[in-house]
Amino acid sequence: MYDICCIGHITLDKVVTPRAVKHMAGGTSFYFSSAIRNMDVSYTLVTSLAESEMHTVEALRAKGTEVHASTCAHTVYFENIYSDNQDHRTQRVLQKADPFSIEQLLDINARIFHLGPLLADDIPVDLIRALSARGRVSLDAQGYLRKVEDKNVVAVDWPAKKEALRYIDILKVNEHELEALTGLTDIKKGAEVLAGWGVKEVVVTLGSMGSVIYADGIFYNVPAYVPSAVVDATGCGDTYMAGYLYQRIKGAAFQEAGEFAAAMASFKIESSGPFTGTQEDVMNLLELGQKTYSY
Repeated sequence: MYDICCIGHITLDKVVTPRAVKHMAGGTSFYFSSAIRNMDVSYTLVTSLAESEMHTVEALRAKGTEVHASTCAHTVYFENIYSDNQDHRTQRVLQKADPFSIEQLLDINARIFHLGPLLADDIPVDLIRALSARGRVSLDAQGYLRKVEDKNVVAVDWPAKKEALRYIDILKVNEHELEALTGLTDIKKGAEVLAGWGVKEVVVTLGSMGSVIYADGIFYNVPAYVPSAVVDATGCGDTYMAGYLYQRIKGAAFQEAGEFAAAMASFKIESSGPFTGTQEDVMNLLELGQKTYSY
């Protein structure tokens, strides 16, 4: 029995910023796995990618991450283009991978299954339903709100949202995804709608404006922590959720878990690639870091 199992495709990422163009591995599964690697938790990753990119899996394994990997014809290939405002990006998808199936998870048991779909058809609702009978289900909603049109990623609604969210214990969205799901721009009203559809913990990340957690009818306002430099925001949301779920599985309260997660995300944005720090690094920032409340 694992504490946490993440399910999602590892991607090929082309990250374009005003300062550089970089090619690297990516995806929720990659950033989440890298961020949680140095934490005291029993963890595994279930992923799928082309044989040509299996070296990324081997690199994760070499650093101590347990990975259950299957091969498919293509690896998901994303192009992420950022302006100077790292809270926003333009995305293109140059190739897609096969969806995940129930059969891939038959032998995996976990207290929390964290789902990181990158595109709308990555993880079918039947799989969400099956996992909910075996553990708590955490979901980053972003993939269900992405449609690929002529290789460009456009925002869409999620037709199966009300059916699927009944099985979701913890949901992570940003402000744009919240609006896409609920039609509301008011963060607190939108979170209440999602809770009404069955979600037990709603986590709304707001980039440099911090985050909001809604659980048991209570809102928790979580500050952002000012980074020493803003270099690359790719993977910040995944890093946040790695910290949040790590703290929650250890019994931390919502505010404590959110602040730990926010500090991890602050570390991550200071460089390209995944978070590589330790729990001690995060705790030091929590004690000394400069907070900014904007929401």
